[in-house]
Amino acid sequence: MIDAFPKLAAGPETILIPGPSILPDAVRTAIQRPSIDIYSGPLLDVTARCEAGLQKAFGTSQRVFLYAANGHGVWDAALCNTLSRGDRILVLESGRFALGWGDMAEAMGLQIEILPGDWHRPIDTDALIRRLTEDSANEIAAILCVQVDTASGVCNKIGAIRQAIDVTGHSALLMVDAIASLGTMPFAFDEWHVDVAVSASQKGLMCPAGLGFVVAGPRALAAHASAGLRSRYWDWTARMTGDHYSKYCGTPPEQLLFGLAAALDMMEREGLGAVFARHAALRDATLAAIGQWAAAGAMANIMDPSARAPSVSVLNFADTHAHRIIAFCKQHCGVTLGRGLGDWANKSIRIGHMGHINAPTILGAISSIDLALKVLGIQADARGAGAAIEALANLEESHP
Repeated sequence: MIDAFPKLAAGPETILIPGPSILPDAVRTAIQRPSIDIYSGPLLDVTARCEAGLQKAFGTSQRVFLYAANGHGVWDAALCNTLSRGDRILVLESGRFALGWGDMAEAMGLQIEILPGDWHRPIDTDALIRRLTEDSANEIAAILCVQVDTASGVCNKIGAIRQAIDVTGHSALLMVDAIASLGTMPFAFDEWHVDVAVSASQKGLMCPAGLGFVVAGPRALAAHASAGLRSRYWDWTARMTGDHYSKYCGTPPEQLLFGLAAALDMMEREGLGAVFARHAALRDATLAAIGQWAAAGAMANIMDPSARAPSVSVLNFADTHAHRIIAFCKQHCGVTLGRGLGDWANKSIRIGHMGHINAPTILGAISSIDLALKVLGIQADARGAGAAIEALANLEESHP
C-alpha cells in the first residue's frame, strides 16, 4: 500500500527537527544585506541591538559575548575561560547533551565526574545535594547541566539546581546550556545566580547556525583571571577591550548579526511572555496528540508533565515504528521530523516546536503522523490532530 500511496510533498518543506528551526522571512531578508564597514557606523548599532536583546532573553544585566560558532563552540568558550587543566567537573546527566559537554571538557584536560541521571526524568537535586555534601574540600570546580535536552525532551529547573548548590554552601560554578531553550521559555540568569550560560542562534532564536553566545556572571569573571585554559580566540579579556573588531576577535559575522537583530526585533514585538506562552501551548497540543497515539505503544518520554520541554517533544515507541513514520512524513508529506539519538535511533521521534512556529504548522505535522499511522497499518488511534485541536481550544487566555 505504501508504494502506491501518492506523494503529497510538493510545496515548501516543513522542518520540525529540534534545530535548526524554521527561518522567518524577515531573518532571511536581513541576512541578504550587503556587507558594511566592520569598524564603525551602523554595524556597531547592530551589535548593541543584539547584545541588548540577548540580555533580555537570558534575563540578565551581565555581559554577553558573541561568537562566530555553534553551540559546541560556546561549550568550549565557557570552559576555557574559567577553568584550568586538572580541575574537576561534575556533569549532571538528563539526556545526551550535558554528557557531550563533559566529553569536550575531558578532551581539554579536565577531570570529569558524571552524576548519573535518567533520560525520562529531570536532574535529581537530592542526589546533587548528597554529592556536593560529600565534597567537603570543594574539589569540584564547576557543575555542567542543560535547561532542555533535545535528545530526551527533558526540561530541568535551573532555579532548583541553584538552590541545591546553595544548601550545601559549595563554591562550584554553575554552568548552564540554554541552547535548546533560549527564546522558548524563561531564563533568569541573574535571579537564579547562574555563573555561566551558553546558547546558540539556530533554535529558539530563529536564525541560521553559526552564532554562539556566552553570559558570564561576576564569579565566572573572577575565575577567568586565573583560568589556565584560556586561548586567544575564545578569550573574554581580549573581547572586553571595547574595540568592535576585538569584540569578535576579527571580522564580525555581519550577515548572521543582521539576521539575529531581525529575529530579536520580532520577539520584542511579540513580547517574551507571549512567545513563551505560544511555545507552551504548542507543546501541550503535541503532547495531547501523543497521548492519543498511545494505543500504538507510543508515549511521551518524560513522565512528569512539568518537566516536558516547550521546545521539543520526544515520542517513544515500544516497537520500531518510529523510522517508518519519519520516512513516510518526509517522502509523502514534506514534513521532516527529528530522529532519535543513540540507542533510540529507531525507537523515537523528536518533534521540534521551537522558534518561528504556529498552530497550523504543528497541527499539519500531527495530521501527517496520523496519516502515516493509517497508511502504514500501525495499530493506533490516529486522531492525534483532533486531540491537539481540543487542547488548543481549551486554552485559557492566561496560559502560562
